[in-house]
Amino acid sequence: MKRKQARPPRPNSLVIDAADGSGSFSGYLALPPGGRGPGLVIAQEIFGVNKPMRDIADAFAARGYVVLVPDLFWRMAPNVVLGYTPEDWQKAFGYFQRFNVDTGVDDIQASITTLREQAFVNGQVGVMGFCLGGKLAYLAACRTDADVAIGYYGVGIEAVLEEAGHLHCPLVLHIAQLDKYCDEAAQEKIQQGLGHRDNVQVWLYPDADHAFARPGGEHYHQPSADLALERSLSALQRALSA
Repeated sequence: MKRKQARPPRPNSLVIDAADGSGSFSGYLALPPGGRGPGLVIAQEIFGVNKPMRDIADAFAARGYVVLVPDLFWRMAPNVVLGYTPEDWQKAFGYFQRFNVDTGVDDIQASITTLREQAFVNGQVGVMGFCLGGKLAYLAACRTDADVAIGYYGVGIEAVLEEAGHLHCPLVLHIAQLDKYCDEAAQEKIQQGLGHRDNVQVWLYPDADHAFARPGGEHYHQPSADLALERSLSALQRALSA
């Protein structure tokens, strides 16, 4: 058994060992003001562990969580950090198309395990994801030992609804009604496949588009983002020990 670390190895970073023995990867680490708390793994958008992802991590850390944003693209290229220029969008979609979802979920489990091993994490570990990470959060609820999972505007969930039979923890999904990456047909499939389950909440935001919760983004919609945050915090508070 690994010895628990009382403190992170260096500021704002944590090293995660891949479960398949293929190597290790880093994650952005944000600590709460008290230095310890429940754990939260945040699964990135397709733009890597960029400033918006780090800002979200910092915001949840300020609310008492130990937050880890793993570098899920490390198997293709380590430390991907992209913006939102046309060139960066093209690169991001290239990574998205090459990304292996199965190993990505395995890396999320490794990230959960790593957080649990830290002495500055007390209580359970949840998963939250955005865009690509929103789908990964759903799959984490089905495949990992996360204690709660929250997905924002996940892309492709409707294609893996057969995995819902393995859901083992509370799941919250935030869906933007105007999202072209999760269109009306996909939204209906998700509602039909998941909406009737006792441990699942599927929230639809009628005035919101994809990435509505990314501050400063083109589609940022504060009323929807604020409501989704309130619902996310409620789910975290119910599932994770303080």
